[in-house]
Amino acid sequence: MAGLVNNLLILLLLFQNICLGFRSPLSIFKRYKDTTRSLSSECLGSEQPVISLGLSDFALDIRMPGVTPKQSDTYLCMSVRLPMDDEAYVVDFKPHASMDTVHHMLLFGCNEPSSTENYWDCDEGTCRDKSNILYAWARNAPPTRLPKGVGFRVGGETGGRYFVLQVHYGDISAFRDKHKDCSGVTLHLTHQKQPLIAGMYLMMSVNTVIPPGEKVVDADIACHYKRFPMHLFAYRVHTHRLGKVVSGYRVRNGQWTLIGRQSPQLPQAFYPVEHPVDVSYDDILAARCVFSGEGRTTETHIGGTANDEMCNFYIMYYMEAKHAVSYMTCTQNANPEMFRNIPQEANIPVPIKSDMLKMTHGHHEETKDSDTSSLLQQAKKEEEEILDQDFHIEEAVEWPGLDLKLGQVSGLALDPENNLVIFHRGDHVWDENSFDSKFVYQQRGLGPIEQNTILVLNPSNAKLLHSTGKSLFYLPHGLSIDKNGNYWVTDVALHQVFKLGTEGKEPLLTLGVALQPGSDKNHFCQPTDVVVDPITGSIYVSDGYCNSRIIQFSPDGLYVMQWGEESFLGRSRPGQFHIPHSLALIPDFSQLCVADRENGRIQCFRLETGEFTREIKHKSFGRELFAVSYVPGGLLFAVNGMPYPGEAEPVQGFVMNFSTGEIIDFFIPLRKSFEMPHDIVASEDRTVFVGDVHARAVWKFASTEKVEHRSVKKAGIEVQEIKESEAVAEARLKNKPESTHSLKDADKQPLVQQASSTGVSFVLITTLLIIPVVVLLAILIFIRWRKTTVYGGKGGGGINLGNFFASHKGYSRKGFDRLSTEGSDQEKDEDDGTDSEEECSASPPPPAPSSS
Repeated sequence: MAGLVNNLLILLLLFQNICLGFRSPLSIFKRYKDTTRSLSSECLGSEQPVISLGLSDFALDIRMPGVTPKQSDTYLCMSVRLPMDDEAYVVDFKPHASMDTVHHMLLFGCNEPSSTENYWDCDEGTCRDKSNILYAWARNAPPTRLPKGVGFRVGGETGGRYFVLQVHYGDISAFRDKHKDCSGVTLHLTHQKQPLIAGMYLMMSVNTVIPPGEKVVDADIACHYKRFPMHLFAYRVHTHRLGKVVSGYRVRNGQWTLIGRQSPQLPQAFYPVEHPVDVSYDDILAARCVFSGEGRTTETHIGGTANDEMCNFYIMYYMEAKHAVSYMTCTQNANPEMFRNIPQEANIPVPIKSDMLKMTHGHHEETKDSDTSSLLQQAKKEEEEILDQDFHIEEAVEWPGLDLKLGQVSGLALDPENNLVIFHRGDHVWDENSFDSKFVYQQRGLGPIEQNTILVLNPSNAKLLHSTGKSLFYLPHGLSIDKNGNYWVTDVALHQVFKLGTEGKEPLLTLGVALQPGSDKNHFCQPTDVVVDPITGSIYVSDGYCNSRIIQFSPDGLYVMQWGEESFLGRSRPGQFHIPHSLALIPDFSQLCVADRENGRIQCFRLETGEFTREIKHKSFGRELFAVSYVPGGLLFAVNGMPYPGEAEPVQGFVMNFSTGEIIDFFIPLRKSFEMPHDIVASEDRTVFVGDVHARAVWKFASTEKVEHRSVKKAGIEVQEIKESEAVAEARLKNKPESTHSLKDADKQPLVQQASSTGVSFVLITTLLIIPVVVLLAILIFIRWRKTTVYGGKGGGGINLGNFFASHKGYSRKGFDRLSTEGSDQEKDEDDGTDSEEECSASPPPPAPSSS
């Protein structure tokens, strides 16, 4: 018996040593975790700052350690060391900040932070050596996203080893309860080499002087580009209080191509380049800052204090890894004469609303820069983000709203409280008898709809909160809600547009003439949708089924302008429509996007001028695209129509990156099926609602961890989709998903999902520990059986593992005979055994299902 125990112990040690040869992803973080500072218990997620995301990926949580700023306009800094010395790549950033408490955050990379304290006042500086801006977040500004395959290089021989987080607390009235703040950012890093490396190009004026009282002063910067090609995808502008507008361009063969243009008084952040720009050898990069010296009594110079000025234009780019340069600067004006041809837009200030002016960024981050050299070091290297590839949209199957008794669902919207608002047709239907050949409504004898046509639902449980709109409409169609909570609707039978208060009893504003179709300034013909600019109050109407135009009205309903014309079969030029069916405002970029239904595309236009800016069209849209919705942060959602006979493109939902037009994800219902999805609305947490006019239903979809792989070709817009397997769908139905609330919470931390990330690690470790135990139990059972059969139930001496394995074809005695309790005189083999790796190895555990 003693021999048996000894052999078991030795065998267990052998398996343990072999398995330890397989390096756990968590092992590289052990030293880091042991030395991690103690953080406030209020900092949720901070107890585990490093989280394994697989064999090569991990998340690094960088949070303020529970701070309470004492006064407004406070800048606090803290640092986190990269948990390994090896080279890694930052491929995504997930901010954790409340707009109520944090004005903006900056993340720097360097090798020596200014302090070793848990946190410090940023007036002491961010880094002792040169610091490189890696990330910027600001309230009311869109997040930037790294394109697929792009990463910032950190660690190793050339990358920084520390991250320094700077948080600007503007108005601290939210801290009256003395709570502790844990704002910060989660980094998604990987050891996998990225084919494209991101970097930062800083254009900065160093010698501009602004005379006192001077109304307009230009600061121009221009440099010839003399390196390998780079691709620009984001920009950031920066001045102090006198800056009015900053614009950046690529100049090639005399042609000026806009990189980005923004007011420096808006929140500091990187904004996506609307149309990705490439820069080649000998192109010119040019930028202009427009200042005004009005109100100043002395000259203003470039400098590091709030009373000085700065003119900075940051460009985020990526290059092929073999040619990558992480940081470049331009501080001269190589060709002053060329600025005579700069586009006029560069001289026009960007209008911003008054409440944004109250949030104009502070400048404590500059007070630590004593000279031009340190200013240049302020903006280096590698930066953020990814096309949110870590989420997938799936139906929230527990949402009961699918069972609501509705009429034809024509419109959806979210009110300021994020409640779902449904616009439906009650007992009225739109069929072939509804209109004559001149689009005059033929069923007026039915009277208006006697049911409440506007329903306000709790988005979590579909409970009815409020209803209105009785006896007002004949055939409802489009719905939107302005920033004040007013309902804006269209009625295709009445040929009118209405503004309604939340009670909805009487219209506050009516556009069009009841029951009279037309195409002049005072008439509509089956208007499809309406939206209101939250900044200017301008009203935009898509008109419609029998007109092909977009009309702009003033906030009071006065005609301003229109654009668009009918497209002809087979020819769809920019600005032409075949049923402009749905509208989506893109306030981040001052654009209006239109679902051009029968042309199967999205067209976008400038709000101020109606100028065409871009088209988004994919083969997977099919012939019809019914509706489009935008959420701040750069995501575009859409639904298409049923395929024509003989066509294969299914009816489905789409998630797209607005800046590139690339499809990120597809989604379809699990319960019932789309018949004619008519409208779509999405919230910032990627909760999506789709209303179907034929199914008379509303589906809810939520963001979950991605469980399927999809590849999307950018150039050819060729989409290869590996659909969700039946097993995954079956698993989702058997293992009911979490509540909508928990799905939302999980989405707020897509990079750091404890249930998924730590769950995988736990399963991996548990599997590695269980394997030896299972093998030992199997050996014991087999040995007991052998002893019973060979020795007739009598003890037959010690266990000879060598003989045991040698009795099986294909196994060598090497590495086992020396463990035998009988072969004590056997010469030790030089070979330690070649089969051990095979015996210990096991397939990695499958990822947790998306519903978990």
